[in-house]
Amino acid sequence: MTNVSSINKPSTSGEQNSSQEFDEMNIDLLSYLEKFNPILLNQLYECPTACLAVFRELPSLAQNFVLRLVFIEQPIPQAVVSSWVKSISDYNEAADVLTRLQIWKSTPMQSGLPGRLLNTTFQKSLQTSWLGGGKQRSIFNSLGVDKHRPDIETLDNYSINKRWDSILNFMAGVKLKDYNDNIGEITKKVIFNAGLIETDDNGEIVITASGFQFLLIDISLQIWYFIRKYLELVESFGFNYIECLSFLFELNFLTHGKSYSTDGLSESIQSFLQHLREMGLVYQRKRKDGRFYPTRLMIRLFESVRRNFHLSNMALTQQYNKRQGFIVVETNYRVYAYTESPLQIALLTLFIELNYRFPKFMVGLITRDSVRTAFKNGITAKQITHYLSMHAHPHMYSEKRSTVIPGTIIDQIFLWEQERNRLTYCDGVLYSQFNSQTDYEALRKYAFNLGVILFENSSRRLLVVTPTGHEEVKRFWKKHKKERD
Repeated sequence: MTNVSSINKPSTSGEQNSSQEFDEMNIDLLSYLEKFNPILLNQLYECPTACLAVFRELPSLAQNFVLRLVFIEQPIPQAVVSSWVKSISDYNEAADVLTRLQIWKSTPMQSGLPGRLLNTTFQKSLQTSWLGGGKQRSIFNSLGVDKHRPDIETLDNYSINKRWDSILNFMAGVKLKDYNDNIGEITKKVIFNAGLIETDDNGEIVITASGFQFLLIDISLQIWYFIRKYLELVESFGFNYIECLSFLFELNFLTHGKSYSTDGLSESIQSFLQHLREMGLVYQRKRKDGRFYPTRLMIRLFESVRRNFHLSNMALTQQYNKRQGFIVVETNYRVYAYTESPLQIALLTLFIELNYRFPKFMVGLITRDSVRTAFKNGITAKQITHYLSMHAHPHMYSEKRSTVIPGTIIDQIFLWEQERNRLTYCDGVLYSQFNSQTDYEALRKYAFNLGVILFENSSRRLLVVTPTGHEEVKRFWKKHKKERD
């Protein structure tokens, strides 16, 4: 007699529950576009700058395929294309990316053999982006001398300190009049829609767990996530989704510090430009000036996002140390921050215990309680250590260390996180009450060979298998029992 029942099996694991879920904040351009339906992608590929941006994001082998096919207007045998690489797995990986993005398609040749052909719209637009041609965009119309032309420092201060930091301060709850006055209604609507803040029972605006995570990721990832959430609402503002996304691709390739004309832009794009102005992605002194300046936050945005995905933490840290490092972390868990920014102080106090605060300087301590409080707010150990590394003071960097932050600190933060994840639960099916040890061993051996065992206890004749493996094990058991009887 065998009793079979479904259970939830606890098992020891150091993995975070959150790591098992897809992190929407950390997706690159290609992953975003893969979700588009073919019709929408084809509309987007009518924009040459969009095709150029997509091409730059492709893996190197996929780029190589596109380069070989971009001027060929007839199908190429698939066998010929696959012969360009030695490894069939490398070919399949590159081909899969191009297929998911609708950049090429399988087309039967006259001989009946399978062939590959580039998407005609993508092909023509990519040729235009490289060779020129087509209708000149109105933003490149000649402009007169700007008497109020801002310099690079003014643009950076406007985009980061005045605009983007206003959004982060608003989310973090830093009550500064100069900052909160710059938050427009559209921006607030995007923040709410993204689930970064919410209204509590008392009607007060509070930051959510997603909001905490948002504050700690790199600024380029913040902007890319914010843009995606804005685009979800763009049609409710009366704008065309593809038109706005195409314009963003154009901004990505413009020159920092140079002005561009707004005269030939449609009314909807001019209104869209004002929303980007709220976010600090473009600078425009007055709308009637007829010109705008793209800021550093928007220019080469997709390149910055890609760098965050493909560069090592050490390489990223070296870049950030040059411009904004202000945190020193000692092996005794003491943290020194050379800053007077209310935002940076508010972020640090999310996971450290503040001890002293002086003009342009503060001292805190990383404690088990302070870090566990951050975990309860949805912040992960990886985000804490990443934030500390990205904002580490230049003196923290050493060629002799593999990490900028002392290894003991990093290890301890992860250990504190694992304390909260000692048990994970997964579904399983229990087999018990075997008539003999022989029956138990036969079933156990079969389940083991399938790789579906979650738990076993030979002395008590207990066996737990995965739900996916249950049907196969059940069929085997019925067959075994029939042969035995």
